Amino acid sequence: MDKIIVIVGPTAVGKTSLSIALAKKFHGEIISGDSMQIYRGLDIGTAKVTPEEMAGIPHHLIDIRAMNESYSAAEFQQEARQAISDIRSRGKIPIIAGGTGLYIQSLIYDYKLGTDEKKAADEPKPIREVYELFAEEHGNEALWQKLVAVDPLAAEKIHFNNRRKVIRALEVFEETGQSILTPKETPEQLYDAYIIGLDTDRPVLYERINARVDKMMTEGLLEEAKRVAAYPDTQASKGIGYKELFDYLSGAESLESAIECIKQNSRRYAKRQLTWFRNRMVVDWYDLVKEPETIEVIEQTVENWLEEGGVNE
Repeated sequence: MDKIIVIVGPTAVGKTSLSIALAKKFHGEIISGDSMQIYRGLDIGTAKVTPEEMAGIPHHLIDIRAMNESYSAAEFQQEARQAISDIRSRGKIPIIAGGTGLYIQSLIYDYKLGTDEKKAADEPKPIREVYELFAEEHGNEALWQKLVAVDPLAAEKIHFNNRRKVIRALEVFEETGQSILTPKETPEQLYDAYIIGLDTDRPVLYERINARVDKMMTEGLLEEAKRVAAYPDTQASKGIGYKELFDYLSGAESLESAIECIKQNSRRYAKRQLTWFRNRMVVDWYDLVKEPETIEVIEQTVENWLEEGGVNE
């Protein structure tokens, strides 16, 4: 089973810098596990690693889509696994770093994404007709809000204009009482993954998130938001840091209010990220914000883990 290093956690805790440090020390290459860093031109709002920060370390699955294109967990699963095979074929260690929980989980485990869902969607059902009629009368977003109410996790991953997937998720919930993202059986683990989680005290984390948003604004986040606003019905336009600025750009609210909304949504997202990783994965947690010296503990633990049976076991 191939060994991979995975670095998870909320925004603003140092995942990028740790991934680069480990890549340097253990001859690794980095695969982004972030659902927004795939977009070209969305650099500031996604806290995308800069060429200088990369320090010569190859990075994968960054800047692979235009901002008006869609991207799914199934596509990530396929492309990330290919990147892992490619990295391993060159004798390097794959390091996956990112905060999109569904992406990370679907990569490590043998989740079947996209296939069963499409087959089921082709089979007509009375309940689907009810939702189709509702969407025709009230619109896609109103239909999506129904999904938010019963299965917010699925709603977060399904674009509101993807009516077919929204209706399928609602069907599954009505039929089973469970999220469409809940596997019917425990999926097989495909990789020997050492998962490192980064976190820090809540007040510290929230202060760092607020400071990061202020820094993004000075670096040109508003200009990025203006470019995204040209594609209002895309996945990219729903990203935190962009959607909140649209009301300001339309004159509906002040810039100060929009910035505060970005901060609030970023803090809420960080909380959801932590809940996901703590509930769904076996993670070794560290606080590099308050205890930066623990990077030595991380490096020694990784070294011991890599030596267990050899990296190519």
